[in-house]
Amino acid sequence: MTKKPDGRAWRPPTRDMSGTGSALTEQRNPASVNIDTMSASELVELINTEDATVAAAVACEKDRIAAAVELIVERLRRGGRLIYVGAGTSGRLGVLDASECPPTFGTEPEMIQGVIAGGYGALVRAREGAEDDRDAGGTDLRERDVGPDDVVMGIATSGGTPYVQGALEEAVRSGAGTVFLCCTPVEEGAVPTDVTITPLTGSEVVTGSTRMKAGTATKLVLNTITTAAMVLLGKTYENLMVDLGATCEKLRDRACRILVETTGVGYEAAAAVITRAEGSVKAAIVMQKAGVGLEEANRLLAEAGGFVRAALALRPEE
Repeated sequence: MTKKPDGRAWRPPTRDMSGTGSALTEQRNPASVNIDTMSASELVELINTEDATVAAAVACEKDRIAAAVELIVERLRRGGRLIYVGAGTSGRLGVLDASECPPTFGTEPEMIQGVIAGGYGALVRAREGAEDDRDAGGTDLRERDVGPDDVVMGIATSGGTPYVQGALEEAVRSGAGTVFLCCTPVEEGAVPTDVTITPLTGSEVVTGSTRMKAGTATKLVLNTITTAAMVLLGKTYENLMVDLGATCEKLRDRACRILVETTGVGYEAAAAVITRAEGSVKAAIVMQKAGVGLEEANRLLAEAGGFVRAALALRPEE
């Protein structure tokens, strides 16, 4: 075996990979064949031009993305979870999106989860071989007791990651809802899922480097899914993140500014109202706009399913 500079040993493929080269993400990009002769400005322009095509590719999948959102919201309302599963860049993006939901929308950490092949150590140091372990994908889901109230979203931009395939197979066996995101065409039924999302971002500037356009598309899709799901669950009022977790100075300041914006009170008064609301911006808005105390504000929010706009419509007649 030949040692690479990073200490890893070269090994030939241990399974038939002959079909991998046909994946759209593995094709060579004619526009970048001569990148090794380009200047910095030429490289930046080329990459930017290629990146500009990503949003259109995602837009072509908007109906399927909406279907995924509806499936996820239905399961979350039942007390279930959304669990992203991926390897490499795909896994990291899933973990990133999941980790941003608690501070942005006040969700419990268990509601949206990210699972990456190779474990959390793979977030900071590549463990690319972990993606080849199909059984590990199923094992990692079984350890999380995945069931019918959950949705498992497999992310594999090149389409054939064994770890992700194993996780989706286990999700199907457990009765969970399933979503698959990839950036290459997939034969109907090839992956057992309720919804398949395929933004076709095309060949990469560096052939096969799906951390680029495919990774950008993945982040756009994941951001859209969780943001839309949280809005449909009542986590915003107008376009404001009223369920945010005010866990740092920036977010505490944002909470105060939200109350100033929605009720017209001064900044210091807003901070005082939020304090009386025990940190709940939702409750503070209802308290201030409806002229009620915390207990009544919480009752109105509960009756309205957590939606501030609907809770305000229920306020007592003056």
